Amino acid sequence: MKKGLIIAISIIVLVLAISISAVTWGIGAYNSLVALDEEVSQAWSQVQNQYQRRFDLIPNLVETVKGYARQEQEVFIKVTEARSRVGQFTVTPQVLNDPDALGRFDQVQSELGSALSRLLAVAENYPSLKSNENFLTLQSQLEGTENRIAVERRRFNEVVQQYNTKVRRFPISMVASFSGFRTKAYFAAAPTAEEAPKVKF
Repeated sequence: MKKGLIIAISIIVLVLAISISAVTWGIGAYNSLVALDEEVSQAWSQVQNQYQRRFDLIPNLVETVKGYARQEQEVFIKVTEARSRVGQFTVTPQVLNDPDALGRFDQVQSELGSALSRLLAVAENYPSLKSNENFLTLQSQLEGTENRIAVERRRFNEVVQQYNTKVRRFPISMVASFSGFRTKAYFAAAPTAEEAPKVKF
């Protein structure tokens, strides 16, 4: 009986050790997924901050150009409409989990970027505007913001890649699936990005 008791205790200790080890691993896996999920959210908020910065600069830029180029009404309307669409787009945390929603967000931002490019092209026709200190400052801030947007989008995609890799790797994928962690969407190039731009003189 003594030998049987020792074997039973040994089995119980072994099962407890394995159980504790599995629970500890599961907690660690879950916590690492939470940390990466938060990193994705933080990277996303930086992308949104830069888009907001651009959104806030636009009215000043438009007003400055309007003062010099009153006949360019169509360009002003397009910029205003594009800005309005961006302002109407509600960004929720679900955008990160839905590639279509992220695509729609990216589309309205791209339309705004195009409208701004046209506005800056109009400014080229007005030498006095190009030498206006207020315009030059706004243009510089806008260019800096566009660069920051590109940097933050790249950083966002890097963090999403780390997160998605972790969520899909076995055996953490089992913890992710059980805990409700799903892969996130990436920013992608616009569908027309592969086409060469058409230049007309």
